[in-house]
Amino acid sequence: MSSPSSPLRIVFAGTPVFAAESLRALLQNGHDVVAVYTQPDRPTGRGRKVESGPVKELAIDRQLPVYQPLSLRDPAAQAELAELQPDLMVVAAYGLILPQAVLDIPRLGCINVHGSLLPRWRGAAPIQRAILAGDRETGITIMQMDAGLDTGDMLYKLTCPISGHDTSASLHDRLALLGGDALLHVVDALENGEILTPEPQDSAQATYAAKLVKEEGLVNWSLPAIEVVRAIRAYNPWPVAYTLLQGQAVRLWSARVIEETTTAPAGMIVQADRKGLRVAAGNSTVVAIDTLQLPNGKALGYADVLNARRELLQPGVVLGA
Repeated sequence: MSSPSSPLRIVFAGTPVFAAESLRALLQNGHDVVAVYTQPDRPTGRGRKVESGPVKELAIDRQLPVYQPLSLRDPAAQAELAELQPDLMVVAAYGLILPQAVLDIPRLGCINVHGSLLPRWRGAAPIQRAILAGDRETGITIMQMDAGLDTGDMLYKLTCPISGHDTSASLHDRLALLGGDALLHVVDALENGEILTPEPQDSAQATYAAKLVKEEGLVNWSLPAIEVVRAIRAYNPWPVAYTLLQGQAVRLWSARVIEETTTAPAGMIVQADRKGLRVAAGNSTVVAIDTLQLPNGKALGYADVLNARRELLQPGVVLGA
């Protein structure tokens, strides 16, 4: 391995904010990032304007070479990567599969910054799935990549608690910063010639974090209140939990479990006044909706919504399909 006087030639691959924090950590600590790989620019938002991702923006700001291949299965793309002569490839939320031919190019292989405590929550949406499942903690795993889906040997872990108030947005931001810390620990060790002991994953303990789809956001009021609230937290900021009111989608941004019971059917509004907007859920439990968004409106606190559209949200009104 390299000596302290010989910096590793690092190729970084990533696309969103989560990855940008890891790239920023490498750059701020003087590591030699020789090139950045990121997803091709794509149209986003209602205007479908083509925009660069956060990793690309950071790379351009730091005047780093940027590569945006459609696939790394293309032999030409693989040859281009090999010409960079990387010692190490760091991958964080890149979004493209790395075939074995790519994994074999860097002298020290490829390592991945993953947003869970592997082998729990392998896959695309580990942050959201951890909240949905009611996990008390999650974290970052730095993994030596292999050809499987998040199945490689683990090099280092840092844990992160999940509070009862965390949304996917708040947990994502903490994990993104933690990912940079964990990555630096591993890269510094490799650069200093330290020998890391890879820990194989116990696949019998693995769980799969399937990619989110928009349809998941529809609230199932027959679930207990704690599960309804977890879904609202997990789907903030995307796809955003929603329920139906007179056939139209009402987005639910924040909510709490209320320590009381009700005999009302699931989905029925049981209170709508200055003291709260409360909805019956499964097992006679109750959800308090704190922030919601009516069709064509803005996300507002329940009191503001009731002041403006009280006729829509009356006790006895049933939300849902």
